[in-house]
Amino acid sequence: MDGYSLNMETVSLNEEGTALRIIDQTLLPYETRIIELKETEDIWEAIYLLKVRGAPAIGVAAAIGIYLAASRIDTDGRDEFLRQFIKKKDYLNSARPTAVNLSWALERMERVVTSDPDSTVDELKSLLKEEALKIKDEDTQVCRRIGENALSLLKPGYGLLTHCNAGQLATTRYGTATSAMYLGHERGYGFRIYCDETRPLLQGARLTAYELKSAGMDVTLSCDNMVASLMRQGMINAVLVGCDRVAANGDVANKIGTSVVATVAARYNVPFYVCAPTSTIDPSTPTGNDIVIEQRPGEEVTEMWYEKRMAPDGVKVYNPAFDITDNELVSAIITEREIIRAPYDFR
Repeated sequence: MDGYSLNMETVSLNEEGTALRIIDQTLLPYETRIIELKETEDIWEAIYLLKVRGAPAIGVAAAIGIYLAASRIDTDGRDEFLRQFIKKKDYLNSARPTAVNLSWALERMERVVTSDPDSTVDELKSLLKEEALKIKDEDTQVCRRIGENALSLLKPGYGLLTHCNAGQLATTRYGTATSAMYLGHERGYGFRIYCDETRPLLQGARLTAYELKSAGMDVTLSCDNMVASLMRQGMINAVLVGCDRVAANGDVANKIGTSVVATVAARYNVPFYVCAPTSTIDPSTPTGNDIVIEQRPGEEVTEMWYEKRMAPDGVKVYNPAFDITDNELVSAIITEREIIRAPYDFR
């Protein structure tokens, strides 16, 4: 399917209730293809390969995925159903270790099974479907409220910088970091938006620039190492980013390069805002040092976007998917409930 529309759902359960429907984001912006996935292994692969990505969208995909897996468990016994459910849940949870929404959504789905000892297996399957759809609907409302809170910190005509993609393509609607941009655009704020390309997977170039341009916004693409140049010239009034996990002390894990943006923003006195659903806050993780950082294949750096390999054969590659932004660099964490400023304590 060619052509992206803001009315397209990033992640959903198909009408028949038999498959996870996603936009394959590895093909954007050249092709917009909606795919349907039924098997747990295919859903795991889609999460791992970033066909579906962004912490909130991963959570929704996992919730729908574990429902689909549970719906095909062929037993009437609760104990056996729970055993197979946990096995499938743990398998899906292994797809990506850093984004807390993956485990958050799966644990929420598990509570449906364990908190109701009187339901039959068929009743549990029905309850799991309801919970998965509830998680999806809640995400849309959460993103809009994050946007309203963030918009209260911004003024018309602001230059806004974002890193990676925390937009509609990373959620069910609005995005987190981009929610205020969508709402401001609807209300005539006239924001000037700058997107970092976000090496090595180029989510900013392929996804954020694509979706915001499709929405008719004023978008400028820049390489990651141009951030200081923009800020030195006074072109950026605020930075808005999403995140994959917030530690109890306010340290933030987000796409690799985020900590560089935060450091430069501090140098030029530009507010650095993290837009995070409360489901992304992890009180069980004391600091950013305790967050497991996913290491990605070196080929993403040396080969993925080039006609020919651009690095010497055999060269070692360091390719972490995320980095940690220290809490002292974060001006505020904006959730659907409130705007939180230092000192951060989510214990």
